[in-house]
Amino acid sequence: MLTGRCHCGAIRYEMPDEVLHHALCHCSDCRRHAGAPMVGWAMVPAGALKVEGEPVVYPSSEHGRRHFCGRCGTGLFYVNEAMLPGMVDIQTGTLDDPDALPPGAQIQVAERLRWMRRLDELPEFERYPG
Repeated sequence: MLTGRCHCGAIRYEMPDEVLHHALCHCSDCRRHAGAPMVGWAMVPAGALKVEGEPVVYPSSEHGRRHFCGRCGTGLFYVNEAMLPGMVDIQTGTLDDPDALPPGAQIQVAERLRWMRRLDELPEFERYPG
């Protein structure tokens, strides 16, 4: 099992370490909601996700429901019963050990920011540069 939480710890969860898929999503909807250039999502059957705490649910589209912590704002889960009945996507950046679940694909690359293709060309720093 894998564990995760929101930034403040008010919401904690446990999920299986075997997922249907783990993809990095580049769609503008995920990008806008997360405030990040892309978002990692791991899909599991909804009944396999155990949640402690009560996320706030935001209807982000006609059928899409985004779950987040109402205290710190961390995005956690996505449900769309019309498109993915009985499934839940979990934002993998909220895992206690995100390295434990490497992504297997990138999706919605038609909306990927052009500069995301060149990340390996940027200078790297172990910590914040001085």
